[in-house]
Amino acid sequence: MELIKPTPEEAEAGLRAMAMVARAPGDIAPPARALIAAAQKVLLSTDFDVDRLAEITPDELARALRRPEIRRQLVHGMVVIGFCAGEPPVAQSNLVERFAAALAVDTPALSALRHLAHHEMLLYRLCFLRNAHFRDAVRDQYTHTGLMGVVKAVLGVKGLVEQPEVAVRYHALEKLPDDRFGKRLWHHYQDNHFAFPGEKGGFPEAGLYHDLTHVLAGYNTTPEGETLVGAFTAGYRERRPDHGFFVALFVLSIFSVGVDLTPIGVGGREGTVGNVAEQFFTAIQRGAAVPTDLSDDWNFSPWLELPLEEARHRLRIPPKQGGNAWDYI
Repeated sequence: MELIKPTPEEAEAGLRAMAMVARAPGDIAPPARALIAAAQKVLLSTDFDVDRLAEITPDELARALRRPEIRRQLVHGMVVIGFCAGEPPVAQSNLVERFAAALAVDTPALSALRHLAHHEMLLYRLCFLRNAHFRDAVRDQYTHTGLMGVVKAVLGVKGLVEQPEVAVRYHALEKLPDDRFGKRLWHHYQDNHFAFPGEKGGFPEAGLYHDLTHVLAGYNTTPEGETLVGAFTAGYRERRPDHGFFVALFVLSIFSVGVDLTPIGVGGREGTVGNVAEQFFTAIQRGAAVPTDLSDDWNFSPWLELPLEEARHRLRIPPKQGGNAWDYI
């Protein structure tokens, strides 16, 4: 998910449409207001008063935005507004679909927004199963461990089975020097009281890139930190068919819509992205700068013995801005 800078004309037209989407529920929700302000600062280099922006028709928007990549980016932005502050009203979803139709943008994210607005929760969940990162993780797990490995991984997350031969490898990371990537991963599990891979309730190895991303990117496991890890991951999954967008929607669903899509029940929360709106955009940019898709069956094992700073340097992960560059948020 790469962020593309619009021209001034594209930026103004897009903001007029975004403001209309944000106003569709009535008042502009604080998270939506924060996201639009952050987009202006981080991406658009504009300073429009969102409350004074004139409305724009779908046809006018289509005439102002000719580039397909800008059109797709704007529609994604509209969907994010719909996902930022609880379940969206049908009127908001309908408006986004009218703009998308005029822009000739067709994306499964529109179906997710529609199902959510109509409270069609089974279809909503199925949309994520088809388009998000779950399918990739199952494929990678199957490639390395076969069908039984996939079954054990699923049952392990549910806390029904354990694989001691897997867990012992991750517990051994404790013996590494404190500056090593693997030792920081060990602390990630230990300090957060998470089960290690292979233990009951532990993450399958095919999905371990999520925890590795926490450590490499420097984001913690609070709802805000998880939101930013999702944005960072969306950035480095740019080359996927959905351009990584469904990973961002996944964390927004849990921590900003309030609909928990995880198999372990972490608990939903509304509006979190508004607390880290500016960082949300910079996390996408940081992730997009990483040339390696860490979720694409990345062989991380040789990296664990490297000093963490060296691993970050080799992977070309940009530091966070402000304060101590690698402190957790």
